[in-house]
Amino acid sequence: MESIEDYILRITKLANRNAKLNNQLHGLVNRYELIQRQNDKYLNLISEFSNDEVEEGPRVPTKRRITRFKMVSVLYATIRGFRKLSQRADDAQELIDQLDELYIAFDRIGRKYGVLKVKTIGDAFLYAGGISSVNRTNPIDVVRAALEMKEVVAQLHTKHNKEHFWQISIGVHTGPVIGEPTGKKSAPFSLSGESVNIASRLGRACEPDSISISVMTYELVKEFFSLEGIGFMPVKYKGLIEMYKVTGILPNLTIDSSNQVPNRAFNTKYSLIQFMDIQEELLDILEQKLAENLYYHNVKHTIDVVTEVELIGWSEGLSEEQILLLKLAALFHDSGHTIDYKTHEERGAEIAFDILTNYGYPSEQIETVCRLIRSTKFPPEPQDILEQVICDSDLDYLGRSDFIPVSNNLYQELKERDMIGSIDDWNRRQLDFINTHQYYTETARNLREVNKQSQIERLEGLIRRR
Repeated sequence: MESIEDYILRITKLANRNAKLNNQLHGLVNRYELIQRQNDKYLNLISEFSNDEVEEGPRVPTKRRITRFKMVSVLYATIRGFRKLSQRADDAQELIDQLDELYIAFDRIGRKYGVLKVKTIGDAFLYAGGISSVNRTNPIDVVRAALEMKEVVAQLHTKHNKEHFWQISIGVHTGPVIGEPTGKKSAPFSLSGESVNIASRLGRACEPDSISISVMTYELVKEFFSLEGIGFMPVKYKGLIEMYKVTGILPNLTIDSSNQVPNRAFNTKYSLIQFMDIQEELLDILEQKLAENLYYHNVKHTIDVVTEVELIGWSEGLSEEQILLLKLAALFHDSGHTIDYKTHEERGAEIAFDILTNYGYPSEQIETVCRLIRSTKFPPEPQDILEQVICDSDLDYLGRSDFIPVSNNLYQELKERDMIGSIDDWNRRQLDFINTHQYYTETARNLREVNKQSQIERLEGLIRRR
């Protein structure tokens, strides 16, 4: 039986070995990132020159901007049926017309989901999500496009009362790609890289009227679609990668038994992922356009309120959709400071309306977000639980340990706009406000009320000392 000393020694050796492996891993990751940066540099240098010569003239360098996309979902599809076409001389033209009908439908579906057409080669075609608009939702968009393409092929035969002649096989893989502009409107990018090769292999190996996705795409869409493991596919330098078959949207996320039409819960889960893209876009705007002397109403405050509405919202038992609307309202609630200080709530609601409309949000959700933004106008008078959550989150600093420095930042901000007098005046105003202020949600009262009382004592002490 192992003694305690031996056991401790063995654990110590394992811990040391683990630390050594972690250091090695860290070194490899740093080396990989260095190689990636060098590779990008060389690609950009190469792209600056073209070997094409102008007729009867000197060689002129032509810039071709090569772009490395970090996360793109590539859809490779093959139309099956061409080999049987020679046996159908009587209705071959009709079948070709059906094929043209399919291609038109595929392009329409691509536009619907923001999936860019890249290439068509005979019976195969390539689409990619995350190119025309860089986003985190492109794996979901591409799988939905694939399902709709498959459905269009199935409906084609019902429409023409024909046997199942044309069939489609679709492969989808998500990963980095290299894109080079082509100058063509119909297919503006030429894509290359391992991700394109994996998607094409999945598409060619896929059974007729099926959709196969790689394990990389699976991890990004598994909360939305019904998926079945179908085995492994060998990939050069990667070994075996798992493959999954897409059978439809998850039953609890669809409006009927067809498992094809998403319901409100699907759209909410999708929007929670899309929120990260909206947040990234808006924070960039705030960093560029907010005045430098906004010491309180800055990007940090916005992030604090977004975090707090989620914390309070979940604690109050709100739904996923309500949390989403609160996070959106928190994100935009001070964006109006990029336009006007005194009417920033109204201006923020206008900015939210424009951006959320561009992202395709339903009008009822946009109206709720705008209402929540307006509810943060001082003094707060929340009318429902959502307004209570965002108002409590907006004034969360009243019960935080960093109240005094945050309060001083707000004072400095107001002072530079001639909206407040001396620091004594400010402390008295803060004291009067805190004495009358109340947190509306039980969560905020439990988290902040005790600290808020201590702030009153601290302010009273500051006033007495002056």
